[in-house]
Amino acid sequence: MLTTVGTTLGELVKRLGGELIGNPDLVVSGIAPLDQADSASITFLSNPKLRKQAAATLAAAMIVKPGDAQFLQEQAQGAFAVTLIVADNPYAYYARAAQWFEQLRRLPLAAGIHPTASVDPAAQVAATATIGPLVCIEANAVIGEYARIDAGCFIGRGATIGDHAHFHANVSWHHDCHIGQRAIVYSGAVIGGEGFGFANDAGVWLKIPQTGRVVIGNDVEIGGNTTIDRGALSDTIIEDGVKLDNQIQIGHNCHIGAHTAMAGCVGVAGSARIGKHCTFGGAAMVLGHLTIADNVHISSGSMVSRSILEAGQYTGFYPLAKNADWEKSAAIVRNLDSLRDKVRALEKTINALNSAQNESNHD
Repeated sequence: MLTTVGTTLGELVKRLGGELIGNPDLVVSGIAPLDQADSASITFLSNPKLRKQAAATLAAAMIVKPGDAQFLQEQAQGAFAVTLIVADNPYAYYARAAQWFEQLRRLPLAAGIHPTASVDPAAQVAATATIGPLVCIEANAVIGEYARIDAGCFIGRGATIGDHAHFHANVSWHHDCHIGQRAIVYSGAVIGGEGFGFANDAGVWLKIPQTGRVVIGNDVEIGGNTTIDRGALSDTIIEDGVKLDNQIQIGHNCHIGAHTAMAGCVGVAGSARIGKHCTFGGAAMVLGHLTIADNVHISSGSMVSRSILEAGQYTGFYPLAKNADWEKSAAIVRNLDSLRDKVRALEKTINALNSAQNESNHD
């Protein structure tokens, strides 16, 4: 359970909206799951399958959909003791409530630059920003208002960090890269490293300098050990609201549309263009120079080997099976060319026999 200083349900609903059914003066101090909530906590019901569990909760209050509120009250014949907050999307309401509780319990940080940090005199660091131990900020970098740069981060020359951004420890943010407001970047992320660009000359690989940038919008979250390569000539673009999980690779010159989300270990090869509001399951792969439309959803482990120009759910992996069954299937797949040739030969034979039979009937 997330514990924090208390807030009344009336204050919570005033801030976040929703309809309160019950006592507005009830104080809650955190959020907990249905089966772990107690009289000091609020919980939520987003899955109708858990209605019975919700009816037995010990929580002080519960966030529910209108239909679930009616069900719980009818089941209890009007005697349901838990205060309800009715919202169209309980899970999103829970997320906003959790943000509010986290903000209440967060200890304020003192603005300023730690004595061990190395900040170039030509860098611009807002007076309200917090720069942690052993941070390195190079010339002409700009750190916005209330930004927080934790221990061991590297900010390259000419880089721009927006207001209220939070870089966790040991982020590497290379030269001339930009990120907007309210960004969260987790430890080990490398933004603006060299893209994988080489030209082959008689079997020898010649490095192509990567002279573009990485340009990232507002409200973007980047997970631990995720890497986003700078563009070769033009920029790599990450639009507003994109959410990237841990250990993701984004190649040079990619363009990822607003509010797209990618789970862990997704790989996107260079110059791929991905639309808005897309989702990618863990370990999905996208080949380079492809275009993916808005509202496309890729299942985990899928390989995207062609452009997708129509919204929808796409899956491209072979279902798990026992190894012996998989080997049988693989043997069949290997022989598909031969099987296709045999089927075509049989079709020709059947067509010839049918033609001969038709001619015989006419005679």
